[in-house]
Amino acid sequence: MFAPLKDLAADLAAGKTTSEKLTEEALERIADPAGEGKRIYTEVFAEAARAEAKASDALRAAGIVPSPLAGIPISVKDLFDIRGKVTMAGSVARKDEPAAGADAPAVARLRAAGAIILGRTNMTEFAFSGLGLNPHYGTPKNPYDRATGRIPGGSSSGAAVSVTDGMAAAGIGSDTGGSVRIPSALNGLTGFKPTARRVPTDGAFPLSWSLDSIGPLARTASCCALLDAVMAGETPKPVAPLPVKGMRLVVPGTIVLDDMDEHVAKTFEAALDRLSKAGAILEEKSFEWLLEIPASNKAGGFAPTEAYAIHRELLSRKEAEYDPRVATRIQGGAKMLAADYVILERRRTEIQAVANAATRDYDAVLMPSVPVVAPSIASLEADEHLYHTTNLLMLRNPSLGNFLDRSAVSLPCHEAGTGPVGLMVVGETMGDAKTLAVAAGIEAALAG
Repeated sequence: MFAPLKDLAADLAAGKTTSEKLTEEALERIADPAGEGKRIYTEVFAEAARAEAKASDALRAAGIVPSPLAGIPISVKDLFDIRGKVTMAGSVARKDEPAAGADAPAVARLRAAGAIILGRTNMTEFAFSGLGLNPHYGTPKNPYDRATGRIPGGSSSGAAVSVTDGMAAAGIGSDTGGSVRIPSALNGLTGFKPTARRVPTDGAFPLSWSLDSIGPLARTASCCALLDAVMAGETPKPVAPLPVKGMRLVVPGTIVLDDMDEHVAKTFEAALDRLSKAGAILEEKSFEWLLEIPASNKAGGFAPTEAYAIHRELLSRKEAEYDPRVATRIQGGAKMLAADYVILERRRTEIQAVANAATRDYDAVLMPSVPVVAPSIASLEADEHLYHTTNLLMLRNPSLGNFLDRSAVSLPCHEAGTGPVGLMVVGETMGDAKTLAVAAGIEAALAG
């Protein structure tokens, strides 16, 4: 794994390394036949990346450094438009679609900041699962317990494993129901879901217009803040971690602690204990209003209904080329009535208002990012029922934040050598800067 972005930027500034060297290291790992590269990347822009790295080093030598990201190699999820390329979105059904005429705005901003785009990373087809399985391009194995072959989490599966395996210094993904935070949690990374409207989703193949957001997967909260600022069109600045002492944190007693496996439960409790000893003021509250979110989705929900609207024409022509598990979920969206959709939108607004009132006096809401460690790929491929129940379990906690349109960070909180566990730090809508500062403070307290 590469060093955190601020350390890479410092090494580049000090002349201790070059963009060409960093890029070549990543490309060598991608090409290693013994590694996961062929399952992590669906397309590698090797020659373009080398040229960009060489140009970055020349600009730096001339004193031109557009941002702290300059010269640093990153990966982008396969659903982002890249000029001159067909956006496949983890599928094969789009192979005859026209090539993109321009980079997605998030990608364009990363390029303008000087980041080196290494290639497109694998994902759940059309981003419609939190597990990361892909029958078209293979499934990247989680770095933890590779002998068993555990899932990477999804849908930004390749983005996560590209970072853990040193095939990129950071990855860019999308998050509709946890697709950045789930793979970050399962792979021991930090993942950030911003308030959706802060980063433009134009040029990112949609799953749900109401829920989609764009976020980074990286080593630290500071790394995520840098990438997020660039993609949001803001000036990057260092995150000042908020001190944990006196921080007011609340843990919901409703929904989010259900069905935890023993390892996640013990790890989560240990993290809370460390924060309490560091001076945080921790409370547990029932938050019964959280039950209104799954109740409001019973008629269908935003994701399947909007996905059906997006895919209806393509699905009618090329259903045989879809992952059957993805096609089934999309087709389920055809069942929702227009009246139920309107009611869902109204209920969402009402529940958001209740949630805002319930959490306004706290610095953050804490919960396990996902309640279990990564299960094996083989077990989910072999059992349809297990696949669907596990998928729902993975999505359960993070999807609450998408419904509420909150900013949220998943931080690794497990002991080294044990199964990765994520601690989710949920902030307020448009409170992204504070959420990242709170997460950076918690990160420091857990590491101390």
